[in-house]
Amino acid sequence: MSLFSKIPYYGIYIALAVVLSSCESKVETKTTVKAVEPVDLVFPQLDTENSRWFFFSSASRPLGMVNLSPDTEVDGAWGSGYRYKVDTVQGFSHIHAWQLSGLSVMPVTVDESSAKSIYTDFKSKFSHDKEKISPGYHYVELEKYDINVELTSTTRVGLHKYSFPKKEKRSAILFNLNGMLGPNENTNGILEQIDGKSLKGELTIAETSRRPKPTKLFFAIDLNSEIASIEKDDNTGNYLVFLKEGADEVLMKAGISYTSFENARGNIDAELQHWDFDKVVTDSKKQWNGLLNRIKVEGGTEMAQKRFYTDLWHGLQGRRIISDVNGAYPDNTGESFRVGQLPLNENGKPKFNHYNSDSFWGAQWTLNTLWGLVYPDVMQEFVHSMLQYYEDGGMVPRGPSGGNYTYVMTGASSTPFIVSAIQRGLITEDLNHIYEALKKNHMSNGIMAKAGYEHNTAIGGGLEYYLKNGYVPHPIPEGKFGGHQDGASMTMEYAYQDWTLAQLAKKLRRTEDYDYFLERSQNYKNVFDTSIGWMRPKNVAGKWQENYSPYEHENGFIESNGAQSTWFVPHDQEGLAELMGGKPEAVEKLNEQFKTAEKLGFTAGNSHSQELHPEYRNIPINYGNQPSIQTAFIFNKLDRPDLTQYWSRQVANTVFGGLSPATGYNGDEDQGLMGSLAVLMKIGLFQMNGGTEENPKYEFGSPSFDKVSISLQNGKSLIINSPGASSGDIYVKSIKLNDSPYEKYHITHDLITSGVTLNFEMIADEPVVE
Repeated sequence: MSLFSKIPYYGIYIALAVVLSSCESKVETKTTVKAVEPVDLVFPQLDTENSRWFFFSSASRPLGMVNLSPDTEVDGAWGSGYRYKVDTVQGFSHIHAWQLSGLSVMPVTVDESSAKSIYTDFKSKFSHDKEKISPGYHYVELEKYDINVELTSTTRVGLHKYSFPKKEKRSAILFNLNGMLGPNENTNGILEQIDGKSLKGELTIAETSRRPKPTKLFFAIDLNSEIASIEKDDNTGNYLVFLKEGADEVLMKAGISYTSFENARGNIDAELQHWDFDKVVTDSKKQWNGLLNRIKVEGGTEMAQKRFYTDLWHGLQGRRIISDVNGAYPDNTGESFRVGQLPLNENGKPKFNHYNSDSFWGAQWTLNTLWGLVYPDVMQEFVHSMLQYYEDGGMVPRGPSGGNYTYVMTGASSTPFIVSAIQRGLITEDLNHIYEALKKNHMSNGIMAKAGYEHNTAIGGGLEYYLKNGYVPHPIPEGKFGGHQDGASMTMEYAYQDWTLAQLAKKLRRTEDYDYFLERSQNYKNVFDTSIGWMRPKNVAGKWQENYSPYEHENGFIESNGAQSTWFVPHDQEGLAELMGGKPEAVEKLNEQFKTAEKLGFTAGNSHSQELHPEYRNIPINYGNQPSIQTAFIFNKLDRPDLTQYWSRQVANTVFGGLSPATGYNGDEDQGLMGSLAVLMKIGLFQMNGGTEENPKYEFGSPSFDKVSISLQNGKSLIINSPGASSGDIYVKSIKLNDSPYEKYHITHDLITSGVTLNFEMIADEPVVE
């Protein structure tokens, strides 16, 4: 029986110390039990009715190369992976990453009648009632075969535990190495026996429209039971591994690598030399707990704390390591594939890991702040990884997969992320070299010139028009070259990213470049129509789009409408307010948008796929996708912090308050973006410009908990006391910084990292605003 086999799938319930006292007798009785750990509060099933291939995680380490879990749907990137409403397991696969999948296995029992059909008729029903899931662990019972399956992993090795029934049927493991698996097809799958208990294999993760080159996957398999035989099915190309009689409880290690079988073998040798399943589960739990424990919250309901730590857990999900223990990694950026080698430290260990990742589109309001403050070590690794892509392929990526560029989404979304890391002091070396790498993306033929998934040209991004005329026209006159060719959104996005690059130029005393990019950052004004008070697409001749409605979805605006995207000016909200007639007018406009959005729950339906539906696409603020998730904090910039506090709390409670497989993020979570946003809203900290200015500012919202304690990398702590917040007090009446009155509604990075305590006096009623 495994470590967690008796734990309910909702996790371990909070155990509180019970204190019984009697004033008359003055005798105090105490019953004390072990305090709950944050990892025990995580609910992995959150929003799994709406999940996509890389969304769900269970038997996985933080950012692990292996992300082992059951698959109930396998056809396509959307609506695939672990889908809660589907009651049939199709296999247990090891890779759930951005545009990558691979190595699906299924324990089965076989007799003469099923020996031929097993390759196509292998799916099994299961019940959530008998399922147990927690970070690093998954237990499920396969009803068709009466097999109990337990899963866990190290960073690069999956560990399976199968309890086979003691019946006449033969125990076997089906390796589905060929066929559709999530976002791509697996092809050319090969499995070979090495000795009595070991196998080796490889497969090709076929190219997709987003990842244009195939990716090889190599794997090494170790079993604690003897192999009886291996059979290959000529029709499917898949393999059945029969185990010798008496193999009732079977353990299987699966080490993977994107570079070679030898490195897959090396990953096992380095990470999992023993067969103690429970130890791996315990180690995984400790690793997760170490990260989640960096933020401690006090107050609020059990459900609120569970949701908080589930959100924090999601902030470390989706993006996956692709380098081996020894630092080897797949480089697909050139004309031909090569095995790259990460730089090693003085102990011969890689200085950082290399990553597969969705884009950082929207990360300026999410990962920049959460990682930069709580997980700076993670942020540093990602910066080094993105710069490794530049050294290999000549371009800083905006969402690499399989060791190659995908050009996912638009713009140069990595620029704010990297600049933010530099401004926080996390990256201090080779800054001029990094600047040149980032600048390249902002110039002709750089990544800004490419629309979404535009692999072979640099036209669809409209950058030449932006450089010449100060805006990207809609439509692009040359035609369609990729996705998201929405000129108004591109213009605003480029302007913000230019501003962030200008801040780095300023830091490096590159005055001419600073002035140039600062001037470009004002280009957002060229798509604001003062006659109607909205951002509005214009064509190449400079004519405003006719019959325009700011509520028409994806008509010049990326995954949004004009009403939502009008506020996408992270670097100059004051300038935007001037275009609207002044701060009071801007406040009234945005406040009305929130009032309207509140009636629809602040989201365009409960999943990304619903955004285009007529009943949802007209929403003026959408917290289910990235383009308008900053809007509640804009009121701070308009001298109305009370409205920031009010609306940020309403959004946090409404959009990020539930704990159910049916809902959770109400849109597109995108590898930790929405989980991170939820965390920031609940601790009451936000960065409008993504932390890209000198000595970045953290703006205050309305904390949801009575106390938040954040452990910083330098050993200091940030404490936020807000008594009454968890019981409904929304507004911040007054603030003290280390017991001294504090009049600002923001705090700078240097103050936070010095170790401070913020005391918020919370009240339920709206304060009087002068």
